[in-house]
Amino acid sequence: MSHSGYPNQQGSNSYSSSYPHQPRPPYPSQATPYPTQGGVFAPSLGFNVGSPMYMPQPYGGSGYPSSTTGGSYSTPYPQPSHYPGNPSPVTASYPQSSYPPQPASTYPQTNQRPSTYPSGPTYPNPHTAYSNSTNQGHAYHQSSRYPPVQEQRYSHSNYPGGHSGHSPQVLKHSPTVVPAHPFDPREDAHVLRKAMKGFGTDEKAIINVLTRRSNAQRLEIAIQFKTLFGKDLISDLKSELSGNFERAIVALMTPLPQFYAKELHDAISGLGTDETVLIEVLCTLTNAEIWTIREAYQRTYRSNLERDLKGDTSGHFRRLMVSLCNGGRDESMVTNPVAAAADAQALYNAGEKIWGTDESTFNMVLCQRNHEQLRLIFQEYQKITGHDIEKAIKSEFSGDIQNGLLAVIRSIKNQPAFFAKCLNKSMKGLGTNDRDLVRLVVTRCEIDMGDIKREYLINHKESLADAIKGDTSGDYKRCLLALIGES
Repeated sequence: MSHSGYPNQQGSNSYSSSYPHQPRPPYPSQATPYPTQGGVFAPSLGFNVGSPMYMPQPYGGSGYPSSTTGGSYSTPYPQPSHYPGNPSPVTASYPQSSYPPQPASTYPQTNQRPSTYPSGPTYPNPHTAYSNSTNQGHAYHQSSRYPPVQEQRYSHSNYPGGHSGHSPQVLKHSPTVVPAHPFDPREDAHVLRKAMKGFGTDEKAIINVLTRRSNAQRLEIAIQFKTLFGKDLISDLKSELSGNFERAIVALMTPLPQFYAKELHDAISGLGTDETVLIEVLCTLTNAEIWTIREAYQRTYRSNLERDLKGDTSGHFRRLMVSLCNGGRDESMVTNPVAAAADAQALYNAGEKIWGTDESTFNMVLCQRNHEQLRLIFQEYQKITGHDIEKAIKSEFSGDIQNGLLAVIRSIKNQPAFFAKCLNKSMKGLGTNDRDLVRLVVTRCEIDMGDIKREYLINHKESLADAIKGDTSGDYKRCLLALIGES
């Protein structure tokens, strides 16, 4: 496709289906065979069929419901049984005798992606399924390698508060956009064609279709549109729409790996750097998501994301971005109170206890430890100092590095509240940062927008819907309200 944000197609139109499970041949790779099973595969969209990422729009051909009967989705690609640096959820524990708690050798080197995952027992990918009760029966399901997962055992927030021990929280997500059921992409393609054909445009019809389909379903509609009418859906939409409404619709139609890659590229290209985008994206995503975005970035812009980050940032903030871009965080959710106390003391010794600051200690702990362990560390820090670790960050750091470290801490404490704050920042004051507003709504509406809306009301004394109504207008406003479930 010719519109901005899609990769230039050279030979293979999909990412390497083996990455990151097997070493990827040097770019450009030979075209990988398209799957032979039923359903529709999207080579023209360049989506990474082999990726372990859940963002939450895996596109996988055979997992799609038929156009007449609908049905539930299934995750189409293999999930890694072990992320680098992740000990087994059954046997792993932190060493009791020394600091740092985890040996450095378990993490991949900064400039080297591991060729294989370490051996170990398999367990469900924590980012794969919504609960049936939340998704009204239309949840994504695990691939056949794993038993179905109804609840997500990876904590994105601190509900119902910090805790210790070896059992991670069990949370249910609250998306405001779920896969349509039944789903007929050909019928949707006809509706969109009719909405744009002739004089004038039926914007309401476009909103009704595209805001009520998952990202994966929108991609299939694009394929059927081209098959039926010989025209590119994105190009037609861009020719009929304009302004921020066009921006939102194009974002909805872009596969999320490419969308994130474009947002990062725009943030670091040209004059100046939009550190807000770098912080929001790299501080909140999982290892697998970051690896997939790096691959999308390489395929789209023929450039290495880590190298571009190094060239556009500096100092301690650059080191933080490189650490996060590497995607080497422990994701086991195994906790150890003794190790947490040691880390909390190390952070105190590296900051408030001394004249000056040992930034490397903060970088190591905050970028390496798993989220559950970090919550324990924050509690231990409170015990040692009598105040929250955020106060220490504010007193010891400034500028971009302060904002980055605070984003890591706040997203670990309560991720929905972190995104609610980001949304509020995009709309408060004079003018609206529409780029940030669109990105936040589009990327979170299929994951946890219900939680974000609740946190927005609690923390900002106004509903998210009212805030959007006050800062936007027309079809753009109606599109955003539909995505947050307020249409």
